[in-house]
Amino acid sequence: MRELLVIGIGAGDPDQVTVQAIKAMNRADTFFIIGKGDEKQALVDLRTGILDEHVHLDYKVVEITDPPRDRTPTDYEGVVEDWHERRAAKFEAEFAAEPGVGAILVWGDPSLYDSTLRIVERVLARGRVTFDYSVIPGITSVQSLAAQHRIVLNRIGESIHITTGRKLAEGLPDGVDNAVVMLDAHCTFTQVAEDHAEIWWGAYLGTADEELISGNLRDVEDRIVARRAELREKHGWIMDTYLVRR
Repeated sequence: MRELLVIGIGAGDPDQVTVQAIKAMNRADTFFIIGKGDEKQALVDLRTGILDEHVHLDYKVVEITDPPRDRTPTDYEGVVEDWHERRAAKFEAEFAAEPGVGAILVWGDPSLYDSTLRIVERVLARGRVTFDYSVIPGITSVQSLAAQHRIVLNRIGESIHITTGRKLAEGLPDGVDNAVVMLDAHCTFTQVAEDHAEIWWGAYLGTADEELISGNLRDVEDRIVARRAELREKHGWIMDTYLVRR
């Protein structure tokens, strides 16, 4: 492989894919798609649907099975380091086997809570394969959340804090009024102490299964927890994002 394109493809809606991303996808000979097991086949199907919609040349799809990792580790950084190393070894083998231009389709944008660029740099650092790579930005679930709820993420003059459920469990930092939370598998918003906080929640943003709930946090938190569990059971996976505001 002589070149790799790391392409942000938005939150799931094929219409959110940028013109720059479409042009990049039509340069690729091979698409590397990260598979996460049968329960998340829908994620692979969404990617191939985007390819069917926008790519008009012949191409090959190579699915790379994502190595498993402990989701509730005591040593979080150590587990992620090991996972990245095993991921890099798989990427390296597939990159070495494919000629021409390769591409990886990344949910949202590669800059926001995604490990793809770290893995690509790790592959290059190993020194066994060499290639140039470019990054094409995409629309994030954060932007899609705001658009679907028809909101601005901050009030006038306020800042926006983007974090994870793991970090939110430590509490809202002092001075943070608007927190966008991603990667929250445990409904950590239920631990936010402020009784007058508001929440704007969205799941499967940009897809046909999109769900939205908003309101006073204390009034709707149980509804979100219950609906999230129902959707997780129905689909076998869930991706959700929310804004919580003091």
